[in-house]
Amino acid sequence: MYRVEHIMGMPIGIDLRDPEVDPAALDQAFDWFRSVDATFSTYDPGSEISRLNRGELTPAQVRPDVRAVLERCDELREETDGYFDIQTDHLPVELITVSGDLTSTGIDPSGLVKGWSVDRAAQILDAAGARNYSINAGGDVRVRGGALPQTCWRVGIQHPLQHDKVAAVVVASDLAIATSGAYARGQHIVNPHTGYPSTGVLSVTVAGTDLATADAYATAAFAMGEAGPLWTARLFGYEAMTILEDQTVLSTRWFPAVTDSLWDAYT
Repeated sequence: MYRVEHIMGMPIGIDLRDPEVDPAALDQAFDWFRSVDATFSTYDPGSEISRLNRGELTPAQVRPDVRAVLERCDELREETDGYFDIQTDHLPVELITVSGDLTSTGIDPSGLVKGWSVDRAAQILDAAGARNYSINAGGDVRVRGGALPQTCWRVGIQHPLQHDKVAAVVVASDLAIATSGAYARGQHIVNPHTGYPSTGVLSVTVAGTDLATADAYATAAFAMGEAGPLWTARLFGYEAMTILEDQTVLSTRWFPAVTDSLWDAYT
């Protein structure tokens, strides 16, 4: 069973290879993604994040899921030395402070929410008995089992400059893979310490057990620019591949890529 829907401003696809699993599990997973969008969207004035940014809610008043996400964002900000930061001055809605003054600064936890929502959707599928599936949310992927009859999944990492090619193929049976780069949204990741877009790097892919964490690490490493590869080399439980502006590819020791496809991408 395969289904794709456009939610949270991106295509989300679920490829479920277990024929015995009730298709209602897909309904539940996509209902979950719609609920996440309604709660966390910075484009929806009625979302809890928008209401929090306008001062209509306090952190203590938001639902437990929102509070858990914001707490995890704070942890990751500390862990990445501030390179993963949900404070932003580029929100698409007008914000109002508690005092009534207009402001352009608020929080945007989208960099964690996408991966977090996929991790939770995977739990929904697990609870339904699914053991072989792939969830792809705008290029960030969570796989389990294999693409039956294959015993594993092959996940292509899009080339950051040649969009009809892949830069690498990750082979895995239980893994989360997140990539940060310019791609379709353009240069949207900035160095929080300078306020300017990061330089020296085309893309960063991080693979590990938790997609939310992998996504945040990839965002932080991309924001670090050329310093990112040294930082990702010290991560515990997560592997990374960085493509520099000159198309040099730097990978940590156990990054699970098929290297032949990586070099084919540049020929």
